[in-house]
Amino acid sequence: MDKSLDNRELVITEIYPSIQGESSFAGRPCSFIRLTGCPLRCRWCDTAYGFAGGTKYSVESVVQEIKSLGINLVEITGGEPLAQENCLLLMQALIDEEFEVICETSGSECIETVPEGVTLIMDLKCPGSGMVEKNLWKNIEYLKPKDEIKFVIADRADFDWTVDICHEYQLLARHQVLVSVAFGQLNPATLVEWILESELPLRLNLQQHKYIWSPRKKGV
Repeated sequence: MDKSLDNRELVITEIYPSIQGESSFAGRPCSFIRLTGCPLRCRWCDTAYGFAGGTKYSVESVVQEIKSLGINLVEITGGEPLAQENCLLLMQALIDEEFEVICETSGSECIETVPEGVTLIMDLKCPGSGMVEKNLWKNIEYLKPKDEIKFVIADRADFDWTVDICHEYQLLARHQVLVSVAFGQLNPATLVEWILESELPLRLNLQQHKYIWSPRKKGV
């Protein structure tokens, strides 16, 4: 590994092994790297504990810790991981070590320079989040075919908005589109009804970890 990475730091809230709870990777063993900080304040945020604090790590020390966990799939998340410049170096370092890398991003930060080998899960913000104005729509141009787009739905207005955005940007012809419930605000069965009524190839995206463990439990 490039020893210059010893001097490139990230602020990290937690690193832990678990089962991937979301996206088309759901159910697979996965190591998680949660970077500290986020410029957004979604109404239903479930990781507010990662807004501040954290511990400084060098990029190399993060890679070494991930190696010690012995899991090939790695997710970089937040907060908003791309808000830290050295996140890009971490992604490339993990790819260089032949890890399979996922990055979950809100879409509020430019993804143009994300390394080619990374699979992005871009969480576009619906109106119900209170952060819809933070969506950086130009990012859609930079998405690769393997990247996935997630919408967190709090109510029918969010779902209808999601359908409109899918049509406007032709998302369903290009990407896997995931729809999730804002946990505790919408019954998953209701979302299933809306998906079926829409006759669109949307993918229900339940946060499996919140059903396996307590929704408030950290490190899972």
